[in-house]
Amino acid sequence: MWDDAFPSFLIGLREGLEAGLIVSILVATLVRAGAKNRLPQVWTGVLAAIALAMSFGAVLTFTAASLSATAQETFGGTLSIIAVAFVTAMVFWMRRSARSLSGEIKEKVTGALAMGSGMLIVTSFLAVGREGLETALFLWTTARAAGESVGPMVGAGIGLVIAAGLCWGLYRRVLKINLTRFFTATGVVLIVIAAGVLGYGLRDLQEGGVLPGKAAFAFDISQSVDPNAWYTTLVQGVLNLQPAMTWLQIAGYGAYLAVVMTLFVRGVRTAAKPAPAPRAAETKQAQPVEDKQPVEAASTDEKATGSKQDEEKSADEKAEPAAAAESGQDARPEPAAAGRKRPAWLVPVAVVAVPAVIAGGIVVFGKSKPAGAPTIAVSEKECGKGFTAPKPGRQTFQMQNTGDKTSEVYLVDPASNAVYGEIEGLAPGTTRDLVATIAGGSYAWRCVPTGGKAVTSAAVRVSGGGGAKAVVPVSEEDLAGPLRAYRKYVDAGLAKLADQTQQLSDDLAGDDLDAARTDWLTAHRTYSSLGAAYGTFEDFDKRINGRADGLPDGPRDKDFHGFHRIEYGLWHGASADELTGPAKQLHSDVLGLRKAFPTQDFDPGDLPLRSHEILENTLQFELTGDTDQGSGTNLATADANLTGTRELLDVLRPLITKRDPQLLTTIESDIARLQKLLDGAHHDGAWTPVEKLDATTRQKVNGVTGQLLEHLAPVPDLLEIRKSA
Repeated sequence: MWDDAFPSFLIGLREGLEAGLIVSILVATLVRAGAKNRLPQVWTGVLAAIALAMSFGAVLTFTAASLSATAQETFGGTLSIIAVAFVTAMVFWMRRSARSLSGEIKEKVTGALAMGSGMLIVTSFLAVGREGLETALFLWTTARAAGESVGPMVGAGIGLVIAAGLCWGLYRRVLKINLTRFFTATGVVLIVIAAGVLGYGLRDLQEGGVLPGKAAFAFDISQSVDPNAWYTTLVQGVLNLQPAMTWLQIAGYGAYLAVVMTLFVRGVRTAAKPAPAPRAAETKQAQPVEDKQPVEAASTDEKATGSKQDEEKSADEKAEPAAAAESGQDARPEPAAAGRKRPAWLVPVAVVAVPAVIAGGIVVFGKSKPAGAPTIAVSEKECGKGFTAPKPGRQTFQMQNTGDKTSEVYLVDPASNAVYGEIEGLAPGTTRDLVATIAGGSYAWRCVPTGGKAVTSAAVRVSGGGGAKAVVPVSEEDLAGPLRAYRKYVDAGLAKLADQTQQLSDDLAGDDLDAARTDWLTAHRTYSSLGAAYGTFEDFDKRINGRADGLPDGPRDKDFHGFHRIEYGLWHGASADELTGPAKQLHSDVLGLRKAFPTQDFDPGDLPLRSHEILENTLQFELTGDTDQGSGTNLATADANLTGTRELLDVLRPLITKRDPQLLTTIESDIARLQKLLDGAHHDGAWTPVEKLDATTRQKVNGVTGQLLEHLAPVPDLLEIRKSA
């Protein structure tokens, strides 16, 4: 979570410190001017700014949620680029203004005092409001890039709290901070983060169809890196760099970073050069009367000596009454207005409530609804209410659950039960968009409440239009035949495995370690080829093929059993006597599994899922070398997993071919490519360890496996069991 929180932490710290410094200077100036009675006006303006920022964030969140997927990409990409522009401007402005911030604020306060209480509220509101809006926009953008809001919100909250503490310390003279250096250092980091946000925004605009080059990738290393590794999450969370990026993203990222960072660093160097010393007479004439407030004194300690501060403070004390007189103000409280006195709480409540009310109105009445998008009821009693014959083409339907149960809803052809679109887990009282392509034919809605009866609405007829792709639903009965065939395959595999583990045990009992290594690999490959049944094996899989991950003593732990325990011993110098017990236990567990399997519950829906998951695990564990305990045979295991995937696809072939005839052709082409690469790593009965593959071959193996997984991904959806009325 911290990886996603860091960018928001930094923006919260910087923007919070900026706003806090402004408020501190406002308060200090009023206190020194003897106008403490005006402080409530400052806090009223600050509250109004906070309310505006929070309302702005709510509008961004809820209006974006009501957009279609494509519109969300466009909306998010546009706001990401706007956020980058705001952050860039803020970084440069603070670099220029850090030294003169106090003087500028004091001038505004003096003018506000002269123009009345309303202007002081406006001054504090405008001074803090900009930072608030920038924070809300950047926080929304980083949360969207992270795909979750908890991390960014926590990061921003911590940053704001620390900023408030720093400002309090500066005001109370208990801290000294070189703010120029602080804003310079954080500015450099923010420019790097903003470059990543820009790249993410450009990708969103490509996904939304606004910018070209959606499929023109500069690189794609998604199959070569571990998405769960700490360094991967760090780079993605902080820098918004992705494993796959298009040429446009790379160009935008690089150009922004090169231009903006160069200008920023050049500006810092220019500001660091000492200005020519003015002549004494010019200095005396041009020196402004500057009030050294506690905040400024703490933050610009490099600019003044103690004696100079005393002189300027004395001059300020003499100048303050004059400034107050010129502005028509004095230190006495203002007399109450004639007539009925206005309640003190009225203005603060109003300035906080007005932005919230306006934001609520925008959210409620300004939600984007696609033109002509009908609202369709989803429930047992009202399924399909509001549905009329749609026009041909791509259509959006707003599905509203009007019942009291979470429901699934399908747009179907009532004659064939083919599914054109679906929503799962539609909660009561919620509305979600369903997008489907409509062609000539018959359409109806099928509502399937959790724990309730499936209901199908009245059908409507659509004329004209081209072809619309639909998925013919699969029932448990459809999967019954493939399940029987696969069970038979597993039964035969377990019988063979029992003989092989017996042979492994005999090898060790006879002190033949070389034969044991050969027979270990044979047995392990047999077990690995039964991948689709792992979820059915229950606790047997952990005992037969468990890993040492998480065990206190690792591979030497007493609870480490099965194939990998024996592998570790065989390739780490253990004696045959040490391994005889684990080998007997492995054989016993295999016999137990063989006996239990016929009575174990094998969910038919697991078959389509496993068609993708077997090789997904292969990519995560075998092709990274994560499961290697010394034998260097991960590629042999990957080969066995590929065999298991091929067997599973064979039993599912009739169902897949009926629904997508071309899909199996593509998958089989990928399997052949991967098989060729794995065969190339097998020489004279020995397998090349994963870590010893040359970089090109390893990248090819990972890339082809990733492509095969991508083509296997539609199979679970294609063969998902769907309820019918």
